Amino acid sequence: MSNALSLIKVAALQMVSVNQLYANLQRAEVLVAEAASKGAALAVLPENFALFGSKAIFELAVTEGETGELQQFLAGLAARYQITLVGGTIPMPADDGRVYATSFIYGADGACLGQYQKIHLFDADVGDAQGSYRESDSYAPGDEVLVVESALGRVGVGVCYDLRFPEMFRRMLDKQVDIIVLPSAFTRHTGWAHWLPLLRARAIENQCLVVAANQGGIHDAKRQTSGGSVLIDSWGRVLAEAGLGEACVIADYDPAEQRALRRRMPVAQHRRL
Repeated sequence: MSNALSLIKVAALQMVSVNQLYANLQRAEVLVAEAASKGAALAVLPENFALFGSKAIFELAVTEGETGELQQFLAGLAARYQITLVGGTIPMPADDGRVYATSFIYGADGACLGQYQKIHLFDADVGDAQGSYRESDSYAPGDEVLVVESALGRVGVGVCYDLRFPEMFRRMLDKQVDIIVLPSAFTRHTGWAHWLPLLRARAIENQCLVVAANQGGIHDAKRQTSGGSVLIDSWGRVLAEAGLGEACVIADYDPAEQRALRRRMPVAQHRRL
């Protein structure tokens, strides 16, 4: 039986971001504050939380620089609410004129623990109103898997389309990852079909807690996201899950039970390929 004192509350924050920066930032702070008020030690914002569906990402990326407004905003939230915060994604400039979808992680003191640039870009044809997605037109791919030390353990970061590439998460397991976080903006068409099965698979095969924060609503005439932000434990159990709309999804994480599962079934040691 789990010891209640060993449990850690974690939260996935679901938004319906639009193309208005300060309105989105206001909603993000409301959700972080809610997570903190409920005792969460970790909160994850979704992909594109600050600006969704706007070409202003290029202007925003240029102004971000090394310590831009959004980075200061996220660091300030983490420190103000004393919470480890995964800042969804914000645009950062690439050398070729595109931007990186970059996820910053901040400790509860506001210090930056690391940043991850989304590796896999969504260039696909989807049967929805948007039809065709070509992220690589605007975004440059990163090339480094990230696992950082945090107060809750070792945290690995993937973003949205990364979820479909299990080899990336095996790299995280090689780095002794404990928690996988996935800021996302899954399309409704693909998300309702694949989001939860893929997330449960990543949790089960890597014996990790998965914290997946998605966008969840109608953003404009063509973009609808699938919601379903979710917390999944290392056995593949859904601990808490959202529907559509804005939400703070919160549940208890039991690191001792996760370690015990890995001892009972040492999958990582059994790998042969």
